[in-house]
Amino acid sequence: MKLQSARWKPGVLAAFGSAFLFGAGTPLAKWLLDQMSPWLLAGLLYLGSGIGLALYRQLRGASRPHLNAGEMRWLIAAVLCGGGIAPVLLMFGLSAMPASHAALLLNAEAVLTALLAWGLFRENVDKRIAIGMAAIVAGALLLSWQPNDAPTAASLWPALAVLLACFFWALDNNFTRKVALADASWIACVKGLAAGTTNLLLAFLAGAALPNALKVSAAMGVGFFAYGVSLAFFVVALRHLGASRAGAYFSTAPFVGALFSVLFLAEPITWQLLAAALLMALGIWLHLTEHHAHGHLHAAAEHAHRHAHPSHDGHHQHEHVPAFEGQHSHRHRHEPMGHSHAHYPDAHHRHEH
Repeated sequence: MKLQSARWKPGVLAAFGSAFLFGAGTPLAKWLLDQMSPWLLAGLLYLGSGIGLALYRQLRGASRPHLNAGEMRWLIAAVLCGGGIAPVLLMFGLSAMPASHAALLLNAEAVLTALLAWGLFRENVDKRIAIGMAAIVAGALLLSWQPNDAPTAASLWPALAVLLACFFWALDNNFTRKVALADASWIACVKGLAAGTTNLLLAFLAGAALPNALKVSAAMGVGFFAYGVSLAFFVVALRHLGASRAGAYFSTAPFVGALFSVLFLAEPITWQLLAAALLMALGIWLHLTEHHAHGHLHAAAEHAHRHAHPSHDGHHQHEHVPAFEGQHSHRHRHEPMGHSHAHYPDAHHRHEH
């Protein structure tokens, strides 16, 4: 099946970019973890992302987006779930279980994101997408498998804490989808500042102390790219792909981390790495070759986001006086419309099936 170039951008490329940056940051975070507590490192990573994006927005002269009351509630819920509750639960779990076990369980985030998107938020799914998701997640689980270091009954409660963290991050992903049309860098900045402040406060209350300035700068620098820029890309992916598909592509991050560990940390190439690459390649191929098209109705809607004129998708036919061509962002209204074309469950296609 011939793929349209639009399938590769901007949503798919943004999702892969997010996974690449987050995955590439994993070996660096592992190196930093040997020099400070997990709780303190989490705070510095998140705070680095928030401060870095705030500076970036200041240099750009970017203005704060105006969210309506409903959108603000979704954002607050996302920040509380992903920046407040989830990191605390993860740190509780990490304090009583090996990091390798936690890495295995953290792969549940992608599965829970998809299940919530499909079940609670009614995002469309078919057999092809479900099989692709299963293949990608199976590859991520395979990378984390430690056959001689399996969890025991004694790790039940810490493991439950990590799984609950994954659940709240999955909620965060689906909540963020509701505001994904807003400026991605602003959303990532707000979430980074909230999560960083929360984690640092908790780390200090637990008795942690800051390391030297070089290590703090290194942690915050890694956080800017692996958490801040990565999260901004993920918001763009949510905007164009929906939560389940963006989460599936992001699940390739463990493979990126493993690959960087092989290339730069001289870790061995294992059969798990090769098998995971095949499984993920299969899942990605199934997703990229998806062709979901049917007649559908668009209800009247009003929102603001970046869009182009002339409109190639038929969704932005509003008038401008004087006439305008190119890309811009402003609040605009969509009149009711019915048509048929291939589409993802993006911000303009959240209809029932």
